[in-house]
Amino acid sequence: MDIYEDARTVPRADLAAWLRQLANQLESDGRIFYGAAGAVTVADTVRCELEIERENETELSVEIEFSWTVPAPVQAADEVEKPTGEDEQVEATPEA
Repeated sequence: MDIYEDARTVPRADLAAWLRQLANQLESDGRIFYGAAGAVTVADTVRCELEIERENETELSVEIEFSWTVPAPVQAADEVEKPTGEDEQVEATPEA
């Protein structure tokens, strides 16, 4: 599921500035900002991939990808559901 995607043509100097901005965000608090108000926090340890491809005779591409696993949220003790029937006591009512 894509969260955000941005594709555009920019001068090499602007690309370098954008990469520096991403690097600065990663070094400061680990959040990468995108779009108008989006942000994602990058884990302390990530899997990195650099891929350089020749798409055809006239086009090359460089892809930089990093990924990580987001830990599952921790549930508070009062949010954990008990399995049905556990810790339940049923009082038998004598029939008349």
